[in-house]
Amino acid sequence: MTSTDRPARGRQPSDPQAERLRVARIGKPHGVRGEVTVQLFTDEPETRLAPGEALIRQHGRDTADRETPALTVRTQRWNKDICLLGFEEITDRNAAEALRGSMLHIEVSDDSHHDDEGWYTHQIAGLRCFSGRQRDRGTVLGTAEEILSGPAQDLLVVRAPDGEEVLVPFVDELVPEIDPEVGRIILTPPEGLFPQDQQR
Repeated sequence: MTSTDRPARGRQPSDPQAERLRVARIGKPHGVRGEVTVQLFTDEPETRLAPGEALIRQHGRDTADRETPALTVRTQRWNKDICLLGFEEITDRNAAEALRGSMLHIEVSDDSHHDDEGWYTHQIAGLRCFSGRQRDRGTVLGTAEEILSGPAQDLLVVRAPDGEEVLVPFVDELVPEIDPEVGRIILTPPEGLFPQDQQR
């Protein structure tokens, strides 16, 4: 159900009409030259995190570096299935360590990527999720938080009312309706996936 766009390489994060799309979270340093491991939130890292891409950085709660607002990708390579990034602004391990926990975003124009079959996290985050199953139709199942890209299929992350994180395969059968205008997502998840199912 997700779709992708291909923004121009090296585009600076300054378009006032664009929206931010989260693409990665910085993990631990790798080596001594400023490379970092990243957790990916995009299915197109070769494009979105390509050398020359300008990324908007948001520091985490425990991130040491709270001053660097943007990073430019210098290198991208893979160590088995782990993506490693180097940045123009970061040249040593200490500076890389100070970035740990940061979120990386790109800007996408809202009219450049949306179609009837595709959604991004920034479009669905905060929408309330309701059951579309016959026996409990209309029951609040939680609030959508993000879309995670996976090797086989994407996952919709829903925060249930009790605080538990539930991962729903992002396929038409389980997510038949998304309506941002009214702030609603209809889900038809299998029995037992949500905590309220287990309490019945």
